[in-house]
Amino acid sequence: MAGATSAHHDSPDAAIGSGRPGVRLAAALLVGAFLALLVYGLVARSGGGSLDSELARGRTPAAPQFTLPVLVRGDQRLLPVAARRALADDRLALRELRGTPVVLNFWASWCPPCRAEAPTLERGWRAAAPAGVVFLGLNMQDVRDDARAFVGELRLSYPSVREPDNEIARRYGVTGLPETFFIDARGRVVGHVIGAISESQLRRGVAAARTGRPLGSRRGGDRRGTR
Repeated sequence: MAGATSAHHDSPDAAIGSGRPGVRLAAALLVGAFLALLVYGLVARSGGGSLDSELARGRTPAAPQFTLPVLVRGDQRLLPVAARRALADDRLALRELRGTPVVLNFWASWCPPCRAEAPTLERGWRAAAPAGVVFLGLNMQDVRDDARAFVGELRLSYPSVREPDNEIARRYGVTGLPETFFIDARGRVVGHVIGAISESQLRRGVAAARTGRPLGSRRGGDRRGTR
């Protein structure tokens, strides 16, 4: 009998049973990892990431900082003194615009929705400039000559900086082009439009940047995925 009992404890079925808690734990971890990736994918497709999460709670997160080479200086006559000084050395740090409301637009010359929204941005810039608001383009994943040709063809008079890859876009949670962020004079993000922006969205965003009141995130028109 003792031998039979010993054989029973050493049976394959007993060995499998003793391993089941570990199997269940591994399965739970796999399911958790899958759900985390699913949530991440949904956030990435919508754009914005943690900035949008903060905006959704009515908060105004600090705008991620950057220092980038200037692509075009824009029409200096429309810029406040602080912006003219910041652009003078052909490198612009976002912190140099502290005290000035900023409309930050991510774009590229190969992006058709960027081309479609450009006239709206230009009109909005000319309307907002007298109030001291700065529009700033951030050209990314683009060829310098193509980007400059785009600006010249569409007669854009606001300045743009340039980043060859998408490091700054990742900091902002940008997953497609165009996307526009509204930053108040304290350097806080108060609004975000994902996709080509409309005139009404732009007006509301400029007002939010001037007042510092959170606007949240809004879905715009078409956009193209970043490369």
